[in-house]
Amino acid sequence: MKKRIKHFLIFSCGWLCVILGIIGAFLPVMPTTPFMILALGCFAETSPRFHAMLLNNRWIGGPLKQWDQTKTVRRRTKIQALIMLIIAFGFSITLLWGHIELQLMLLVLAAVMIGFVLRLKEAEPKYED
Repeated sequence: MKKRIKHFLIFSCGWLCVILGIIGAFLPVMPTTPFMILALGCFAETSPRFHAMLLNNRWIGGPLKQWDQTKTVRRRTKIQALIMLIIAFGFSITLLWGHIELQLMLLVLAAVMIGFVLRLKEAEPKYED
């Protein structure tokens, strides 16, 4: 019984991450890649079908395959993520001018996310995207 509950929770978490990743593709403040990587990990544990679906997706499959095989990202992807984070958080912090608490919260969140991206190992893929 516990195994079924664990399976259901991990599987549900995978789909939640996919949904958040899709939302993140349209909202500049939410990242897409970390959510898709989390979904990939959840589905690796619970559903080979959905794991393969993510790896074979024409839009995100290449970077996810690279992550799945080598736990690395392309330098270009890393730079794009950093630029988007800086632009999005800079814009958001500017919009909240005068609300120092909210600005500081966003600044801390931005620092954590930028730190996460900077810690990712880099490598160029050995296959075509």
